[in-house]
Amino acid sequence: MASAARGVFIVAAKRTPFGAFGGKLADKTCVDLQEVAAKAALAAGNVDPSIVDSAVIGNVISAASPDGAYVSRHVLLRCGIPIDRPALTVNRLCGSGFQSVVNAAQEILVGDSNVVLTGGTDNMSQAPFMARNIRFGTRLGADYKLEDSLWTSLTDFHCKTPMGVTAENLAEKYGITRDEAEAFGLASQQNWAAANQEGRFKAEISPVMLKIKGKEVQFDTDEHPRPQTTKESLAKLPSVFKKTGTVTAGTASGISDGAGAVIVASEDAIKQHGLKHLLAGAQAGGKSINDIDLIEINEAFAPQTLACMKELNLDPSKVNVNGGAIALGHPLAASGARITAHLVTK
Repeated sequence: MASAARGVFIVAAKRTPFGAFGGKLADKTCVDLQEVAAKAALAAGNVDPSIVDSAVIGNVISAASPDGAYVSRHVLLRCGIPIDRPALTVNRLCGSGFQSVVNAAQEILVGDSNVVLTGGTDNMSQAPFMARNIRFGTRLGADYKLEDSLWTSLTDFHCKTPMGVTAENLAEKYGITRDEAEAFGLASQQNWAAANQEGRFKAEISPVMLKIKGKEVQFDTDEHPRPQTTKESLAKLPSVFKKTGTVTAGTASGISDGAGAVIVASEDAIKQHGLKHLLAGAQAGGKSINDIDLIEINEAFAPQTLACMKELNLDPSKVNVNGGAIALGHPLAASGARITAHLVTK
């Protein structure tokens, strides 16, 4: 198929620092955060907004912002991309940021686009409480309950199972102990601390300007990590989903706020506009997992990540070498873009 021969390249990738739950980014909407990351990525890749053919942005908790349903469209407009260009918001839950890049590659391969703004964003701090069944009035004495949209977003109501229970199921299936999970959680914090100390995140992070006590302040470092974490402090934390389980606050990803953006372009666009690429799309080349030097797995939960490592027989020294979501936080749709940005700037 001729279209499959088209080259697909990543031109630039940037992310915001990730804010802690209720922390420094709590007042920034998911659209605000995506705008910062998107403008930074466009600037880093020297991409004029006028040449962008479409925008594909991941977002999970759309109710968190009044314009959450329009996140991709509004980001496109705020970035100065022409109004006649299409915008698509995708929700593949924790993989939404990755899916936006996949969608971009597909658009390029079929000839619909040459340059695509992709990314993912969520502000979990702004997830609202909701009241159902009052649209058409209320009755005297009726008990109307508030629903936590953050908790419902983390629960699969088809099988009435929180995501953390799935992690516990994996721990049981793969024989992962709490000690193993805590050791992994501790390593995530320590690896992030070492990487941050050595400036390994500077190339991917675009600061967010905040107004604190009337002054403009630059927020440029992930807020969620706890580098002071110790083996002893982790052992004191209660398990959350199972009485003798492996998932605690120290072995789960952090609830947080943030966004990431990735610019994807065709080979034709690279040549026409003089763009520089960071990475080309993968091709089947007879490689094995042992040929890969760096591997990133989203740390939704320590036992889930360890299960993936066991299933794929991965070398632990190659996985999440600069820490992962247990330390940095996991703003749902943003994580795929964050991981992509981290890998392509290594």
